[in-house]
Amino acid sequence: MDIVYEVTLYSRPTPVYTKPTPMRNKPAKKKPIKTGKFEVFKDKAGEYRFRLKAPNGEIIAVSEGYRKKKSCLDGIQSVKKNVLKPKIVELNK
Repeated sequence: MDIVYEVTLYSRPTPVYTKPTPMRNKPAKKKPIKTGKFEVFKDKAGEYRFRLKAPNGEIIAVSEGYRKKKSCLDGIQSVKKNVLKPKIVELNK
């Protein structure tokens, strides 16, 4: 008589033979998306400014000067909020 499964006192019946599971391919790792960044710095006049840099490191925009660092950080938040739905205006020469 062949044993089909084994039972221990604290376990459920475990089959001795199971079908081999097919090997699954590992999901491909997604490449990280390069994003721009804001840099906060103090200028020569002692005011805080921020600049927006593109993923390639090119400076896209520089802010006005702020006396307090918190005001500069609030300016960054304002840009982030308002850039989502920009209004495009064409200026005639």
